[in-house]
Amino acid sequence: MMFLMHPYAQKRSRCVYVICVLFMIIGLFSMYFHMTLSFLGQLLDEISILWMLAGGYGVWLPRCYFPTFLGGNRPQFIFLVVITTMISTFLSFLRPTVNAYALNSIAVHILYIVFQEYKKTNNKELRHLIEVSVVLWAFALTSWICDRFLCSFWQRINFFYLHSIWHVLISITFPYGMVTMALVDARYEMTDQTLKVRYWPRDTWPMGLPYVEISDDHKNC
Repeated sequence: MMFLMHPYAQKRSRCVYVICVLFMIIGLFSMYFHMTLSFLGQLLDEISILWMLAGGYGVWLPRCYFPTFLGGNRPQFIFLVVITTMISTFLSFLRPTVNAYALNSIAVHILYIVFQEYKKTNNKELRHLIEVSVVLWAFALTSWICDRFLCSFWQRINFFYLHSIWHVLISITFPYGMVTMALVDARYEMTDQTLKVRYWPRDTWPMGLPYVEISDDHKNC
């Protein structure tokens, strides 16, 4: 995905590479955690997710959603995000049992943003991406909740795959969410560019890895 997003990252922000690297690191730490079921593995997995979400906020959150006291200043907002994430990282060591719930609760704010943008836009590609992302996230969250709170029931019927289903669905949701936020951001920050959604390996396949292709419109706004 880093290679596919390269032209976009060159135009928008090279921090996109950092987000892609963090996404890969999440996969490695998640694998380590589930192989060892260790406390260290849990923290590495959850903290990497936290920092990837922070990176997404810093790069893609539209300025209209910034706290008013920042006056739309993105560098100051990024500084605020970094400080908040550092504090959250420290707190994750104090109450690790609430980490998973805290991370999932961030989705509520993201859902609010995409819902607001869904109402604003007539872009069919953006609306489709939002719809797919929300549906995937809803199925993933349902799997996680059922696995977390109905564990004894699934054990009685010898069905042990819900947590695996959660991981598969959420790992698909992240790329869709990243491209969704890239399109949302482009409406505010790249008004002289046209972003086209593509899917690897082929656009015609029912499922694929989404990415954005960028081109100049050469028009005044």
